[in-house]
Amino acid sequence: GALFVLPSLLILIALSWIYMAFGEVPWIAAIFYGIKPAVTAIVVHAAWRIGRRTLKNPALWALAAASFIAIFALQLPFPLIVVGAGLLGYVGARLMPGKFNLGNTHGTEAESSAPAVIDDHTPIPEHARFHPLRLLRLVLVAAALWLAPMGLLWISFGWQHDFTQMGWFFTKAALLTFGGAYAVLPYVYQGAVVHYGWLTPTQMIDGLALGETKPGPLIMVVAFVGFVGAYAKALLGPELLFAAGALAATLVTWFTFLPSFLFILAGGPLVESTHGNIHFTGPLTAITAAVVGVIVNLALFFGYHVIWPQGFDGSLDGLAAGITLAAAAALFVFHRSVMQVIGGCALAGLAVHLLG
Repeated sequence: GALFVLPSLLILIALSWIYMAFGEVPWIAAIFYGIKPAVTAIVVHAAWRIGRRTLKNPALWALAAASFIAIFALQLPFPLIVVGAGLLGYVGARLMPGKFNLGNTHGTEAESSAPAVIDDHTPIPEHARFHPLRLLRLVLVAAALWLAPMGLLWISFGWQHDFTQMGWFFTKAALLTFGGAYAVLPYVYQGAVVHYGWLTPTQMIDGLALGETKPGPLIMVVAFVGFVGAYAKALLGPELLFAAGALAATLVTWFTFLPSFLFILAGGPLVESTHGNIHFTGPLTAITAAVVGVIVNLALFFGYHVIWPQGFDGSLDGLAAGITLAAAAALFVFHRSVMQVIGGCALAGLAVHLLG
């Protein structure tokens, strides 16, 4: 797990430092000008990809629409949407099991490919079988690994300090990562931008762009959030800006991934023991449908800040809108990869600067 996360963390620390230290250099700013529209198109494409796999009937479409209204119009917190969708999925699975039993939709793809070494028919090995004592031991170890750094932060800085609050906030974010990184990004935005003010909306878009350009999981964008927040607020003093950013990036990565490892080691046997159980798959199907609406809201948020950088009272940025449409066409029509789209848009932004 450490080897999976470490390369992304080190790369993002370096990129975040370059962004904060040299982001105002004209040619670097021009590259980010081109990348921002690409991010908007990428998030729209992500919503489409997840929705195509998930929204198989009107009930799930209605859930996606309701979640969009809840976060866009009513501005309800993301955790409340997740809990509400899970409850609706649990009830819906009992009343309309056919609408919420989409857990085996991957079967058609599996049948058309070569046999897997480990598949649904492989006998479960001993270490993957559920044992209450093993689960208890894993939970206690994970709790100790969480309490030790959190307690040290609390004693050293106090509960209200940004370092401590970053650990607490990203622990909650990790517990809400249903449907991948795009699903939890609206919650990260609500907390990091609106509530704590660790970074601006524009910086959040730039962070997602950097997250898309490096290897490893996209959720590593949280390292950028931590770095920028600590660097901008000089949490270790004006002489230690890089050290503060690197420490914050490392902390948020630890608190984000620790619950994930617990879910894998402790939850794997539970998943095997509940495989195909509608009472478990129903809520997860509903949550995934709700996530589609949340991601659409995220796309609109990014599009608003990219195309109307001064708000609706200001003028529309026609160049940014054009790059956004070109990026969307590259993804939807020509099926280009994310890296190709980001690279092309970065070059477009640089060309605008050179010709400007």
